[in-house]
Amino acid sequence: MTIRLYDTSARQIRDFTPVQPGCVSIYLCGATVQAAPHIGHIRSGLNFDIMRRWFEYRGYDVTFIRNVTDIDDKIINKAHEQKRPWWAIGYENERAFNDAYAALGCLPPTYEPRATGHITEMIEMMQGLIERGHAYEADGNVYFDVRSFDGYLELSRQELDNLLQPSGEGETGKRDPRDFAMWKAVKPGEPSWPTPWGPGRPGWHLECSAMAHKYLGTAFDIHGGGLDLIFPHHENEIAQAKAFGDDFARYWVHNAWVTMAGDKMSKSLGNSVLVSEMVKQWRPIVLRYYLGTPHYRSMIEYSEESLREAEVAFARIEGFVQRALEKAGGEVEPATEVPPAFAEAMDDDLGVPQALAVVHTTVRQGNSALAADDKEAAVARLAEVRAMLGVLGLDPLDPEWAGEGGERGEDLHGVVDSLVRLVLEQRESARGRKDWATADAIRDQLGQSGLVVEDSPQGPRWSLGPR
Repeated sequence: MTIRLYDTSARQIRDFTPVQPGCVSIYLCGATVQAAPHIGHIRSGLNFDIMRRWFEYRGYDVTFIRNVTDIDDKIINKAHEQKRPWWAIGYENERAFNDAYAALGCLPPTYEPRATGHITEMIEMMQGLIERGHAYEADGNVYFDVRSFDGYLELSRQELDNLLQPSGEGETGKRDPRDFAMWKAVKPGEPSWPTPWGPGRPGWHLECSAMAHKYLGTAFDIHGGGLDLIFPHHENEIAQAKAFGDDFARYWVHNAWVTMAGDKMSKSLGNSVLVSEMVKQWRPIVLRYYLGTPHYRSMIEYSEESLREAEVAFARIEGFVQRALEKAGGEVEPATEVPPAFAEAMDDDLGVPQALAVVHTTVRQGNSALAADDKEAAVARLAEVRAMLGVLGLDPLDPEWAGEGGERGEDLHGVVDSLVRLVLEQRESARGRKDWATADAIRDQLGQSGLVVEDSPQGPRWSLGPR
């Protein structure tokens, strides 16, 4: 068994060899909490949640770090616009992100450090870089000297002479326009922290280098994030960390975007779909299926039609799970091992689409067993399906999804169930009288209301159908 991952720095799929045998260390660039999350934000967390689950299935002890950038130009600008404290905006949106991760079934990280909680580590890193000749102070700012580090731009593969480094307001005193800010001198009305070079606040890139060093040490396995972070963020992280003396990340893994009309989903473009609104329209487990089942390196073009297709596809899986569970007449635990074809797909750069094809094949086999009244085969297929869905975080029988609708949703489910049962009793009475027209009319009316009625040996049952 060898897990293989596409390494952005090598531009190829590589066999995974951990720094420490039996352990996996992952650092994922998390949220910049200037606004509530849209589904494009959450896709990254979800993709790496599946990666983490697969490593754990394969027996690794996983340390998963997902940071929070709670100080940033965008947060400060929002604070000025809304006339609110910067920290209030950050905390409000940090909670919104955590609610969104939890709603879509992402496991909590091992640690979730905030940038503002690690100013000391950032100052220590800057001091070390200045002493080594890789950084300098100017006008209260601290800059990284990109020409001092030979490996600069190896990740993004750009030419230094053609580089246009993003630069913020107030970044004065640079020796070279390509140098980037690690620390920004204080400006009126902005938050600041004391340093040997004067009051100011951290630059975005420094935050992650310092936090990765603190929680994962000088060398770790995987650094993840969206494609848009390759440059400048990840490139500058590498420069700071390696110039400081760290080996840093061995593998760089980047997920693709969620797009609308071909553009990356973003707040600035006004084309984002908030998770808090989406979970009111769609079941969270269906959203997870939609966002988590395409390959992590492929773009997802958002549309309601594709969401409906995901809903129908998951309903097929869920329908089999429910029917097979009834046939079993009791609990059916997940199999101890997933089918070999599923494992082979997941080992190959987390090939979720190919793994999902194995799930659907197994569901079809299970449905055939149910049709043939082969209880043993149906239960065996259910155990396999549960094992595979568990790896993907999509097992509808997992306690994670037991209260999917929330307390109010559970209350409403009970009310609806009571009402539907009354109607089904009327249908059963009509069937008993052999009044098939009335029985069919009741079933059709329920169908128009979005409910699917199935007749089973245990009697009729209902479920929510695809919208």
